[in-house]
Amino acid sequence: MTSTRRLSLVNDEFQEQRPERQVGTLRVAIATQDMRGLNAHFGSAKRFAIYDVTPDAWSLVEAVVFDDVSDESGTHRAEGDDRIAPKVAALKGCQLLFCLAIGGPSAAKVIAAKIHPIKVPEPESIDAVLARIQTMLRNAPPPWLRKVLAEAGAVGRKASFEDED
Repeated sequence: MTSTRRLSLVNDEFQEQRPERQVGTLRVAIATQDMRGLNAHFGSAKRFAIYDVTPDAWSLVEAVVFDDVSDESGTHRAEGDDRIAPKVAALKGCQLLFCLAIGGPSAAKVIAAKIHPIKVPEPESIDAVLARIQTMLRNAPPPWLRKVLAEAGAVGRKASFEDED
């Protein structure tokens, strides 16, 4: 059985669930072992740092901690012992997921939850990941990011691909 703990940041009043994402904000999950770097595979991540990111700022919204994670051995658990579904459920509401690796079945579940997984080839600091997202948001976002922003309602208009000549 997978145990999940949440550390949520709240302002003035207690909320039982994650705060709503503000319009124009991108909610990003980062797979991490230590809350300092993007340094984990999706299945073996002990933690996910969840941030709200705008072109000008970012803020930590929540840290989700898992006790029961993959050992990356490639072996599957007994039927009915699902470690992936609780992780996907915990990331609900995020638009992007950054991780070092993610298996096909896990990626399919993440995509079905309307979360865009992004594999990064090498570990890097969370600050570097967030700064790169801000740069993409400030400049011309790539088509895949414009689509994510449009679907999330984080932009005022649908993504237009007419200006890409």
